Amino acid sequence: MTTGRKKDRPLRSGYTTGACAAAAAKAAALALVNQEAVEEVKITLPAGERVNFAVSSCTFNSLEASCSVIKDAGDDPDVTDGAEICAAVSWGKERGVTIEGGRGVGVVTKPGLELPVGMAAINPVPRSMITQSVTEAVGNQLESRGIQIKVSVPQGEELAKRTLNRRLGIVEGISILGTSGVVIPYSVEAYKVSISQALDIAVACGCQEIVLTTGRRSEKFAQRELTLPEESFIQMADFVDYALDECAKKGVARVIIWGMVGKLSKIATGQLYTHVSNSGVDVDFLAGVAASCGIAEATVTALRKAVNAHHFLRMLGTNKITEICNKLCLLAAQRCRDHSGRAFEMECIMSDYNGTILGRADVKG
Repeated sequence: MTTGRKKDRPLRSGYTTGACAAAAAKAAALALVNQEAVEEVKITLPAGERVNFAVSSCTFNSLEASCSVIKDAGDDPDVTDGAEICAAVSWGKERGVTIEGGRGVGVVTKPGLELPVGMAAINPVPRSMITQSVTEAVGNQLESRGIQIKVSVPQGEELAKRTLNRRLGIVEGISILGTSGVVIPYSVEAYKVSISQALDIAVACGCQEIVLTTGRRSEKFAQRELTLPEESFIQMADFVDYALDECAKKGVARVIIWGMVGKLSKIATGQLYTHVSNSGVDVDFLAGVAASCGIAEATVTALRKAVNAHHFLRMLGTNKITEICNKLCLLAAQRCRDHSGRAFEMECIMSDYNGTILGRADVKG
């Protein structure tokens, strides 16, 4: 969704929470050193690009300065777009730069992330950006004394409810993220990173059985049916191939995919990236599966006129629906296991819109 963007205008990039935190910290450091208000600040991104940030607020005295930057995510539908990213800077007793999280910045509570349990969720690259930016501001003063930085996000705890942080074991706020400092609009990579991180958490928590779901609704159904730790459930969206590759890479023993007939029928035909723009439901394939399960030829002919996969099921009614759905799940499980080089046991479960299981099949051998 482009929220009002003109079709003839290219998508506009923005900046990460990490870049905004670095800019706010540098502005605060400059205000502390010079005892002057700062309205604009320039920082260096990891790739070497120098970029300007407007400073939204700036207060200071001889002991501490606080500045904030309003995050601009460009045209990316980022939940933190428009959030105020704040940094308070004060002189420390020990040499060097100390970075901690304040209100609205999450705290790590589970192993498997880049940060140890108990540490503020300010990732390594943002930490490096903050350190570099503040060092630029205070110069050689760090040779004789240290500087303390506290990053906070006033809306962070509320914003975190709209992210995957709780699932990743990050509580009380958002994460300060970004490896490049730049937000690429509608980035596929961002979602893939969340899948990989969620798998890291699951493996670190000892989960060897992973449930990949196609969205929040299918995840809710799977959690209701399967007695597994919360960390075992991971939303893969359309990225079936990537999620399977990551499961194989991380040594998972068993994978379950829970989805509905549309997604699973795509997977059964070998379409492992299931976004509607890249793949479609093959109704002829579904009709062929029905024929292989003994459905009468006249009914199969009618089924070929189905508008989509759900319409196909409605046309079937109760006519061998369990057998057909089981076969679709088996074909999907075989496709997934072959794709992953038989690295793990594989099961596919199909449910309807209410979570009722229509079919399931697993492949072990």
